[in-house]
Amino acid sequence: MLDDVIKAYNEAVLDTDRAGALQVVSDAVIQGISPEDIVFKVVIPGLDLMVKAISEGFDTNLAQHFMTSQIAADVTEKMLVLFKAPPQIRGRVVIGTAAGDLHTLGKRIVIGCLKAQMIDVTDLGVNVPAEKFVNEAVARDAQVIGVSAMMVHTARGENGAVKVRKLLKEQGLEHKIKLVVGGAPFRFDTGLYKVVGADAWAENGVSAYKAIIDCIQEVKQYGH
Repeated sequence: MLDDVIKAYNEAVLDTDRAGALQVVSDAVIQGISPEDIVFKVVIPGLDLMVKAISEGFDTNLAQHFMTSQIAADVTEKMLVLFKAPPQIRGRVVIGTAAGDLHTLGKRIVIGCLKAQMIDVTDLGVNVPAEKFVNEAVARDAQVIGVSAMMVHTARGENGAVKVRKLLKEQGLEHKIKLVVGGAPFRFDTGLYKVVGADAWAENGVSAYKAIIDCIQEVKQYGH
């Protein structure tokens, strides 16, 4: 029965049919499949399939990437309240768009994926000052700051990731909080993330969670 649910869910996601995907999982719960199995055996593998499709250059478009992550986040949030025990949060992230940048799509894709992976996400919105990134990360005990930038001047700007790194260094937080960047300028220049002082970068929204999870684990290992 679970195989049928997986197939139906993945078909709905590929068709970017949010209502259909939610109906599939609602029916599955009624049929006796546990909310835990839906998240860990249906939703997360579905996300991984999309990541694989992107990395191998299959014919998937941005709308599908976006909807996959949004559907995954929606389904996960609905299932979490039905879990027998609260799921263990794998880490905490604050994320936002760099100062001067108002683009949201890439960031929203990342947030959807992270939520489905049991990562607590605080969305700081757009045009976020460097100080706010650092202050919120400290206040929320986040292991990662995610800075999205879609334009070269906001990616490289003195008030963006560059300043976040400077503040982390000044406050002695570099081992406690990692900096991850993403957006078009980092795809065009794959060494740019080092120039702005980031620990890692993500090629696209859907695969960003892998880079972020690696950084979270690195911080946790340092703390032990």
